Amino acid sequence: MMEAFRRAILQPGPPETFALKIVQEVIKPQKQTKLAQDENQLLENMLRTLLQELVSSSVPSGEEIMQYGKSIDDESDTQGVIPRLLDFVLYLCEKEHVEGGMIFQLLEDLNEMSTMRNCKDIFRYIESKQDILGKQELFARGKLVMLRTCNQLLRRLSKANDVVFCGRILMFLAHFFPLSERSAVNIKGVFNTSNETKYEKDPPEGISVDFNFYKTFWSLQDYFCNPASLSTAPVKWQKFTSSLMVVLNTFEAQPLSEEEGADNNLEEEATTFNIKYLTSSKLMGLELKDPSFRRHILLQCLILFDYLKAPGKNDKDSSESMKEEIKSCEDRVKKLLEVTPPKGKDFLCSIEHILEREKNWVWWKRDGCPPFEKQPIEKKPVQNGAKKRRPRWRLGNKELSQLWKWADQNPNALTDPQRVRTPAITDYWKPLAEDMDESAGIEAEYHHKNNRVYCWKGLRFAARQDLEGFSKFTEHGIEGVVPLELLPPDVRSKFQGKPSDRSKRAKKEETKTSSHQVEESQIATPASEVDGEGMRADMEASAALMDADVTAGTGNNSQGGTPTPDEHQKQSPDTDVGQEAGQLEADAEVEAGIDGETDPEA
Repeated sequence: MMEAFRRAILQPGPPETFALKIVQEVIKPQKQTKLAQDENQLLENMLRTLLQELVSSSVPSGEEIMQYGKSIDDESDTQGVIPRLLDFVLYLCEKEHVEGGMIFQLLEDLNEMSTMRNCKDIFRYIESKQDILGKQELFARGKLVMLRTCNQLLRRLSKANDVVFCGRILMFLAHFFPLSERSAVNIKGVFNTSNETKYEKDPPEGISVDFNFYKTFWSLQDYFCNPASLSTAPVKWQKFTSSLMVVLNTFEAQPLSEEEGADNNLEEEATTFNIKYLTSSKLMGLELKDPSFRRHILLQCLILFDYLKAPGKNDKDSSESMKEEIKSCEDRVKKLLEVTPPKGKDFLCSIEHILEREKNWVWWKRDGCPPFEKQPIEKKPVQNGAKKRRPRWRLGNKELSQLWKWADQNPNALTDPQRVRTPAITDYWKPLAEDMDESAGIEAEYHHKNNRVYCWKGLRFAARQDLEGFSKFTEHGIEGVVPLELLPPDVRSKFQGKPSDRSKRAKKEETKTSSHQVEESQIATPASEVDGEGMRADMEASAALMDADVTAGTGNNSQGGTPTPDEHQKQSPDTDVGQEAGQLEADAEVEAGIDGETDPEA
């Protein structure tokens, strides 16, 4: 059976052309496409044994295990025997023919059997298959095995010499596991206090640097290693601030020029990058001239300050004086970062952006690391013929029921005189008047005249308080209802013109109707009506003429109370005007008729 698998992985072509067929021939499963649990265990043991034999056979040849079995005459894109075996198993796991955690178990065994030089090639293969290994059906089965494999690699690697490889492993874990994975989160916020920085305690002979400054400088690493100790011990905080002030004063007294920054910039050379700096006192002078070295120390200060300023963590332990000292020290550190070449301002902006994003992660961890993924809402199908029960509300509908609950004492609220207050007509039309002012520059689409509710309420107010303005609605629209005193002079002139022919005809018809009604009911109408006063004036005039003739025949008694003919002549024109008042047809003649009414007692 082992030879059958060995021959299969040596066949040319992709594994999907022969993988399932070989498994069916060797294992002879009960189901054609999926193995049972005992069959999976049997296949896994066989493959792990075959992998161990291939690794053992590659050691005497001196070849790298990922290149073992590859001939020199083969093309460059061909693979060795072990990568072919891994592809064979990965295809079976992806198609769910075998258990999904089998490929992860083989990768763990391969890393344990290989040297660190070969582990780099194996991990390169893992990175190339990251998309397939990260599928849900495989990830759920092998995520813990993959995490254990990567952690074992990190323990075997040197933190000083294999920095790049360690970074690749951490980056792979960050992409392979979801953001909400709690296994990669430091929930309690524990610091790695075992990462001690060892430096010289006694001054060596022939040193040219101030040894007190040397000890003060490297003693800061003890506080950077455990920032939590500063918030609980005021004595440590005072000692830390005094040591930090000495270092910051030295950096300010020895600024770096652009030429020194360009000559001593080591960030672009990956080969010289180390995770920790050397602490020899003989190198102190050179390290102070290194801009990259200064940036790392100043960046440690900003990270420490950001931890101490974290909201809700050290509010009880930190005092106001401590917060002020943190603010002043932080400002000095940022100024030093800004003047440190090269591109100090850009570097400071990047660091501030990273620290600002770090606050979001701090809050996320304190909330219990809730998952970022949101499951889609499933729409439940409505059954045919099923009626939804309508909710019953106390006051008939939802809005009225909520409105009733808003006030504690609703009867008092309903009887409050300030509950409903009708505004004055001038106050209500001020917004529309401002819209009509062209100097205000308000666009037409934002005018209040486009609001139907506003216009409807305004017409109701005008009908109650301003009938004259309300009558202008038919001719000028809603803008004509606005009181003239609210409008600017140039706009006011548009609405102060003479009444139109339509309004004149309306008034004429009203006058004719009223005159006919007076003629039909002149007996019942009061004496103050125009037509009745005219008739009464004619009767009094004729009676006065008859009295005047009788008086003239008996001696023309001028001292009597009867008026003279001249007085009758003076009254007759007014009486004629009063008679003509009931027959006027134009608006101006109506007004003249009203002014020409005579007093019946005159």
